[in-house]
Parts: sequence; structure tokens; C-alpha cells
Amino acid sequence: MFVNKRFYIALIFVALCFVAGFKSVFIFSSAQLLLLALAALCGYEFIALFVTDKRTITCKRVCPERLSNGDENEIALHLHSNYAFTVHLEIIDEISPIFQRRDLLFKVKLDKNADNVVKYSLRPVKRGVYVFGIVHVFATTRIGFISRRFKSAESFYAKVYPSYIYLKQYELMAASNKLVQTGNKKVRQIGQQLEPDQIKDYVKGDDYRIINWKATARRNKLMVNVFQEEKAQNVYCIIDKGRTMQAAFNGMTLLDYSINAALAISYVAMLKGDKAGLLTFEREFNTYVPPSRHAIQMNRIQEALYHQVTSFAESDYLALYRQLGKNAKNRGLLLVFTNFDSVAAMERQLQYLSMMAKRHSVVVIFFEDAELAGLAGKMPENKAEMYETVIAEKLIYEKQLITRKLRQHNILSLLTHPNELTVNVINKYLEIKTRGNW
Repeated sequence: MFVNKRFYIALIFVALCFVAGFKSVFIFSSAQLLLLALAALCGYEFIALFVTDKRTITCKRVCPERLSNGDENEIALHLHSNYAFTVHLEIIDEISPIFQRRDLLFKVKLDKNADNVVKYSLRPVKRGVYVFGIVHVFATTRIGFISRRFKSAESFYAKVYPSYIYLKQYELMAASNKLVQTGNKKVRQIGQQLEPDQIKDYVKGDDYRIINWKATARRNKLMVNVFQEEKAQNVYCIIDKGRTMQAAFNGMTLLDYSINAALAISYVAMLKGDKAGLLTFEREFNTYVPPSRHAIQMNRIQEALYHQVTSFAESDYLALYRQLGKNAKNRGLLLVFTNFDSVAAMERQLQYLSMMAKRHSVVVIFFEDAELAGLAGKMPENKAEMYETVIAEKLIYEKQLITRKLRQHNILSLLTHPNELTVNVINKYLEIKTRGNW
């Protein structure tokens, strides 16, 4: 049994009446009656809540065994009342302390023999095992002086895996080769790597490089080749786990953003008929999942991504290049998730990236700082803010300069905001896939 705040307020009021009763016999008599009424109400509420064991509240927590990292995961509490009258409930769910949530107190009113569902969402920002405790349900009547506690929903462990909730949405992106979806009809996309699949009339917007001049001469009007996409090419997600990837945005590290994006792009690549593979590295080469398009491949990649940790060491691109020479002998698309802080940091690894680009198509994916963009766009009001603005603009310019230098060495690049990483990477892949410049 738990005594509620309402009881103490009533008790204090009765005590004040007794104090005032020293000057008035009427007030003293009224205080005695109020004390008796308080005791009677408490006795009635105790009997109503505790007399029979059949009067109970049951609660069942519905939570997936796997939570999606960086996404809102829905948790549901299913409540049922066996009381023959309306009860007021306060519900406290013992979620993992990693979430740092202190606001999970729900107040619900349940009619007699009624059911209700309380839903809330949790957003994990770190992979690993999360422990959930029991659910405490405090039931009281309309009087609200005392409460009865029920312990429900056994404790359990939930694993937080790389983001998988929105994979079905990415399937639509793969079908239509664009972000904004209008339907889920799968269409054959234009590629430029095999023999022409067919020849059609030129329409405004077609690439002039695919004009078929022989057919144009025969038909006396412009004709263009239509190519079918080449299938079963190798797509490697290469994740840098060095110290620069431990920078955090919106509570989640750049490494975890990259891991989520790698899972999504692997899924899309397999839908497009390509083989998805995975490599991770830092000071040494860590993980290698050979490229494949089998159904079990997504489980292999997800399990490999789940176990990725870092030692905060400096990344060794030479070790990566050597390992690629051993395991990735066939030409493929390398999506390198990293984060260069400066041009000097990029130039230290440029020779290795250039050597990779001779055998593969390389896309270097790194991150822009949203806070720097806010500082650079702000009008300074004093000398200190002016220094901050100049430094922010310099750092932003360095990121743009990295993109230009990579382009000079025949290396594609993608500078993106962490929140837009997954969508931008998928669009980049679809763009390369459609153009056929693998």
C-alpha cells in the first residue's frame, strides 16, 4: 500500500482545523468529524483495492526484441482491469537507463473490466544490449488517498541493431531511382554498360551521348539507344572506424550514422541486382563480408555491423588498400564512409585513395557540420563572434576544397549532413548505377 499526496493534503487540513479548534468548540468538533471521515474514506478505499485477489490490474509490454538504432521504436503497454469500478492508474515503465528518460509516467483511467493501450516511443542512439525492467502500475479509486501497486511485464533484454525500420521505403527508392515516391511500380532503368536493349525516338532530355547515328541516318530523325542495367556488380561499403568518426550529432556518432547508411545501401544494391559487401578498418583491417546477393547476405551484414566498435585509433588507409588487393580483385564500387577534418588530413590518405580509384570506382563520403553552417550564416555583433564566423567559413571552405581535390584525382565524393546521409548515399548509388560510369 502506498499513501498518496492527496491524503497528506487532507491530513494537513484536518490538523489545521484542530489547531483552530482551540479557539472555537464548533471548529474542534468539525475537525473531529473530518478526521473520522478521512479514516472512513481510507478504510473504504483499502477494502475496495485490497480485499479480494480477483481485483487486479494486468499489464503486458509489447516491445520488439530488436530495436532500430537512431529511429523511433514504438513500445506498447496493454492494460486490463478486473475491478468492478473505475480505477485511476499511474504507470511507470523501467526502461534501460541508457535512454536517460525521466518522463515515462503515464496516467490512465480504466472503467470496470476494461482494456486500454498506452503507446510511447524510444530512440536509441547506440548499438548494444538494453535491459528493460518491470512495469509498475499504481491503482487508486476516485478518492485517491491510497494506491495499490501491481508489478507486471517481466524484465527482458533487447538488442539495438543498425537502423532497419525504413528499409521497405528504400525499396521504393530502388524501384523508381529517385527519392520522392509516387508509386511502387518497378520500372526498368536506363544504363550504359551493355549492348543496347532497344532503340527509340529521341525526346527532349535524353543524353546526346547515347544517340544512335546509324539508326538516325536510316530513319532521318534522331534515335537513341536504350540500355538495360548491368546486374551483379560488386558494391562495397567501407567504414572508417577511426577517432574522427566518433564525433556526435543529435546524440549519435558519425560511425553509427555510417553503419545505418551501409545497411540501407546494401539492401538497395541487392534489390538492384548487385552484390553487397562490407569492410571496416581503423589501425588495422577489421571486418570483411564478401559481396553476395543471396537472401542471407543482409543478415550477415547486419550482424557484422552490430558488433562494430572502435579503439579511437588513427585510421590506416594503407592497410585498407592492401586488404582490398587481396579480397576485392574484381572491379566494383567502393563507398568509403569517413570524415576528413581538413585538407591536410585528406592529403595524407590521398595516395591510397588514388591507387584504389585505379582499380575501382571510389566514392568518398564525409560529413558537413550543421553548427558551422549556422555560425557562418550569422551576422557577427562583436569581435568574438566575428572570429567565430571567419573560422566557421574557413572550415566549410576546406570541406568544399576536399571535394575538388578528390575530383581532380578521379575520385567521386559526397559531402552530406548526417541526418541526410542514408538518402543521399542511396541517391548517389542510383545515379552512378543509372549513368553506368562504374
